Amino acid sequence: TSSVPLILDSFLTPRKTIPFSACAVQMFLSFAMGATECVLLSMMAFDRYVAICNPLRYPMVMSKAAYVPMAAGSWAAGITNSVVQTSQAMRLPFCGDNVINHFTCEILAVLKLACADISINVISMVVANMIFLAIPVLFIFVSYVFIIATILRIPSAEGRRKAFSTCSAHLTVVVVFYGTILFMYGKPKSKDPLGADKQDLSDKLISLFYGVVTPMLNPIIYSLRN
Repeated sequence: TSSVPLILDSFLTPRKTIPFSACAVQMFLSFAMGATECVLLSMMAFDRYVAICNPLRYPMVMSKAAYVPMAAGSWAAGITNSVVQTSQAMRLPFCGDNVINHFTCEILAVLKLACADISINVISMVVANMIFLAIPVLFIFVSYVFIIATILRIPSAEGRRKAFSTCSAHLTVVVVFYGTILFMYGKPKSKDPLGADKQDLSDKLISLFYGVVTPMLNPIIYSLRN
């Protein structure tokens, strides 16, 4: 959450200068938090699956011995991915005026300043997108297929409502977070200069949304059911 005021400060003063090391730290933290949340949301989908589909076994399946390694593994995966992506980006040679066309040191904006071949970075990001976007989304989708099928088999409307409320907060966060992330990193890039300028603006707004708005909404969304 401490990164949110810095992002807002960059939004208000877009020509602000940032040291190379601080840019690397900002990129690392952004990647680490984003990748970790992607994995955590898929782990939470499994938690909701067990709670809805196997409620009697929930205390045994989701014991401390299970959820602590799941959380630790999510953080380890996110940090590892962030180290790889940041180190690859920061090793590139940069030339020109080094003006980042973005509110923050977002990796796609930084890579545009490199005066070297970035094909390795692109391949690495594609692999990371598969691991931290496609696979978790598929895992969440399959989990909710079973969850919805189980809820529909509940005979009473009150029972269905209570069961759905158990996972409504998580589902809302998944839609908001993954929707903006997939739109940001999964859409094709425009080759037309005018289209590229519009795309740069949309990328800024999207990153502002998932970097600032979504983290601020999460406590509200998760507290609604409570």
